Amino acid sequence: PRAPGQRRPRDPGSPAPSTPPANPHRRRVLLLNATFEPLTALPLRRAIVLVVCGKAEVVHEDPTGLTLHSPTRTVEVPSVIRLSSYVRVPYRAQVPLTRAGLMHRDRFRCAYCGARAETVDHVVPRSRGGAHSWQNCVACCTRCNHRKADRSLAELGWRLRVVPHAPRGQHWRLLDHAGEADPLWRRYLGSTAA
Repeated sequence: PRAPGQRRPRDPGSPAPSTPPANPHRRRVLLLNATFEPLTALPLRRAIVLVVCGKAEVVHEDPTGLTLHSPTRTVEVPSVIRLSSYVRVPYRAQVPLTRAGLMHRDRFRCAYCGARAETVDHVVPRSRGGAHSWQNCVACCTRCNHRKADRSLAELGWRLRVVPHAPRGQHWRLLDHAGEADPLWRRYLGSTAA
């Protein structure tokens, strides 16, 4: 038995631990449906309540080996949990446009030159009536962003490397949390989170 707050030894076959957030109350846990479909990223406290009440089971414990203690029990901090019963999720056609989602869609590469992307660009500038939409926004490097400014691609003689599109699938809604996720989430979020 370990003393309270002690970490359990890491399994040599498990992924390297991610750096835990400074504030454990900000830690997120991936929630899967009973069919292993990703649903959302929950606050740690809510995830623990679901597990303790028997509404969810732990699929993967946090790779850092942290535990939570109460006067009557000890709970391993989860990284991924799964609902015990299937929950029907209402169909939502449009995935909200977020910076994190757009960067993942474009694989962190500039849509114009292929360099590492640091910012977002509107293909048709907003000053010229361009929409803030999945079809008009692309990941962009700082250099191309400054060179393009508020000009059109035709004026510059540029072409897009790929045609921007709106992504589909529940996992795209979780990409805002990808930066704080540990590697265990990737197998459930698909190749887009890699």
